[in-house]
Amino acid sequence: MSSDGTGALGAKRLAFENFPIIDIDGLFSDLSADRQQVADLVGEACRNVGFFYVRNHRIPDAAIADVRNAMASYFAQPLEEKMKLDINQIQRRHGYVPLGGLYADPTARPDIQEGFELSLELPADDLICREGNIMMGPNVWPDQMSSFQPATYGYFERAVYLGYVLFKAFAMALGIDENFFEDKINKPMGQLRLIHYPIREGPVTADRIGIGAHTDYECFTILWQDEVGGLQVGNRDGDWIEASPIPGTFIINVGDMMMRWSNDQFVSTPHRVINNSSRERYSMPFFFGANYDTVVEPLAKCCGPDNPPRYPPTRTGWWTNSMITDAYEYRKYYRGKIPDPELSG
Repeated sequence: MSSDGTGALGAKRLAFENFPIIDIDGLFSDLSADRQQVADLVGEACRNVGFFYVRNHRIPDAAIADVRNAMASYFAQPLEEKMKLDINQIQRRHGYVPLGGLYADPTARPDIQEGFELSLELPADDLICREGNIMMGPNVWPDQMSSFQPATYGYFERAVYLGYVLFKAFAMALGIDENFFEDKINKPMGQLRLIHYPIREGPVTADRIGIGAHTDYECFTILWQDEVGGLQVGNRDGDWIEASPIPGTFIINVGDMMMRWSNDQFVSTPHRVINNSSRERYSMPFFFGANYDTVVEPLAKCCGPDNPPRYPPTRTGWWTNSMITDAYEYRKYYRGKIPDPELSG
């Protein structure tokens, strides 16, 4: 830490209490009052911060350890093995993303990380796959690692269930029926991204960090990060605040689509990652998006005579496709060719 109390690139090291830590045990209760009590805390965090920790989330430590060990083994392979599932060849949001393959901040240099991506398992002849949806379809798996698929997809399914529970909390926090989102997320664009940050070589510069500053495209993100840390969140004063790991918790952050649904009641907050340690870092963000064909527009409950809708109706599939195309090197040919996700009229 520097003498002025800041960390890498000026990130303030503030107490964890700057990010709410919410016990979500009540969301699993049969009593509506218990669920509402937690939902109110979630809503407050979404309105004021856009980031919060959750504990008592029901995903076992053993399941997290299994997928953490599986991805560490995967990324430790020689590059030629990992490149057998190169996303540049697959041309869908599945497989291995090598170093230099992603710009979370399209205006900066490539992120210093490699990843492996998977999503809801669907057959290739599913209608939504035949229509050219790059976010969904059959996953790809390393054939030389028998434990990788069950560990990672098992975790994926647990994250989906937790996401369903959180969607109910978001609905209750917005004052609408807790089942409002149910038919809009029954075939969701959920993506699990396994990320490896190599040991840092050379100094940290503003345009060359782990993941550049960005907001998430989808409704919200469920993040597990290892003990190395490195996540930084931009506050409303323009400061970067460290969101350090807390054992037994996930970090939840609001994404662009939920901000639009809530007409800016909920905040999609910029964040970045800097691995400024002498250790490798691993993380697992699960990006929970709505169904591909869902049209998101500000909820009537979040609008009024003095607060008109701030966004037009938006096709979530096109929105996510457009954001991915801007960020991923393998999609560069399609930049400027994705239909406008914002619908007029």
